[in-house]
Amino acid sequence: MANRPKGYGFTAEQANKKAKKFDADQANEALDWIKQVVGDFSCEPVPKEKGESKFVEPLKDGIVLCKLMNKIKPGSISKINESKMAFKQMENISKFLAECEALGMSKIDLFQTVDLYEAQNVPQVVNGIYAVARKARVNGFTGPSLGPDEATENKREFSEEQLRSGEGVIGLQAGSNKGASQAGQNFGKTRAIID
Repeated sequence: MANRPKGYGFTAEQANKKAKKFDADQANEALDWIKQVVGDFSCEPVPKEKGESKFVEPLKDGIVLCKLMNKIKPGSISKINESKMAFKQMENISKFLAECEALGMSKIDLFQTVDLYEAQNVPQVVNGIYAVARKARVNGFTGPSLGPDEATENKREFSEEQLRSGEGVIGLQAGSNKGASQAGQNFGKTRAIID
């Protein structure tokens, strides 16, 4: 499956659209963050042009991702598959993604196993690593950080009096015309009917 043809028409358009979303700078920042957290991880910098394969290469087997999760949440992945068999490597990625959900990450922030293993949607993998970094900080991880912190809820509470004070007001979006009419408007010549 790794040598799947890219296709023509709509499939090629979608592949090009995904390729344009890939940002090599963000990918390098993500890899640098993984290096800082994991420690025993080395990889080459991702080039600006066609760098998706260079980004996927060190992460494809899922071993580094499992080690990353064990640093963020110690003991979360007990057995990491070192095998070179495709389904074992994909199992490592699946274990990582399952632990990401256990951290409280939304499925929207995650990527799918094939997005990484077959390089189907590499920009989503980069975004997923940024999301892991945000969620790790929320869950008490004190190591290096990547990207902005996750937003916190700003819940507002209004008294009953404050809520009722707005009932009699017509909002600007309600479309009030304040008594305007079309009287006196004339567009173009009138139609002359002559007998």
